[in-house]
Amino acid sequence: MVETKRILVTGATGKVGQAFVARLLTEPEFDAFTVRALCHHRKLAGHERLEILSGSIEHRSVAEEAVRGVTHVLHLATSKETPETIIDVAIKGMFFLLEACRMSKVFHRFILIGGDASVGHFFYPHPVPVTETQKHSAYPGCYALSKVLEEVMLEQYYVQYGLDGCCLRAPWIMEKDDFRYQLSFGEDVFGGPRWRDLVGARKADEYVKSKTVPVMLDPDGLPVKRNFVHVADLTSAVLTAIDHPRARQETFNVCMDEPVDYGELAAYLSESRGLPSVRVETGYRSTWLDNSKAKFLLGWRPRYDLKRMTDEAWSYERAADDPRTIWYPG
Repeated sequence: MVETKRILVTGATGKVGQAFVARLLTEPEFDAFTVRALCHHRKLAGHERLEILSGSIEHRSVAEEAVRGVTHVLHLATSKETPETIIDVAIKGMFFLLEACRMSKVFHRFILIGGDASVGHFFYPHPVPVTETQKHSAYPGCYALSKVLEEVMLEQYYVQYGLDGCCLRAPWIMEKDDFRYQLSFGEDVFGGPRWRDLVGARKADEYVKSKTVPVMLDPDGLPVKRNFVHVADLTSAVLTAIDHPRARQETFNVCMDEPVDYGELAAYLSESRGLPSVRVETGYRSTWLDNSKAKFLLGWRPRYDLKRMTDEAWSYERAADDPRTIWYPG
């Protein structure tokens, strides 16, 4: 008899949540799973193995109802740079989820999608590759602080209650044409930095017309290396970690094998698409997030590298019913 499993996905209508739910519901290996999607402002399309629950985990009753009867939790819900709500959602909400999980008789594993914001990503110098033992070092702002507190809270539930959990620490997550628009000098830029603010509006408008791409430079004038992961690779890591015995109470960096070097990226865009580039001085630093642990313990491998990420982003054509909508900046 096949054991029935139910996974709760918080933040289910976000980029990762939608991709994960669609993937799990279509892969035969996970036919025993049903999904409970916790949705706040938006909804998911219906499916016979998908249950929709509306509400926010900032309310304890919602968190308890969401966890009731589930065997797994994939925690994605966050609040980004919104001081008014981030403690209620990211901290208090996660605490309510963990409390409900530890008291459940059927609960098995809590999977947290962490972020390289918890180790400062390109804000601070990292002279050696960043492994999972790197000391927490949030950059200024409430979002990075929340990612540190999430990881620490989960670790303490291992210590206090022996909870079965896993943290997948991801850098900037890309899909569709995101990777292209993170290089835009226009108002349509995805995430940061906002290149037009660094070069001025007049130059930025000229660069938009000439399709010029920026080469981010560090304080020493060298191209910055920055970490990315494609949403397909991240969802693969989640599916691998769901019941993997070696994932228990572990943290894994989940990213491309090598960070993107902005100089190499500009060279490839020049070679493949004839795009010009311009060097832009910044205060940001290179970081090399090391994914060896995930590859060694889980057998997971990323499929995306710089060329594939670039080619797919520049070739992507949006359908009429798929407008480019940014729900949060990055």
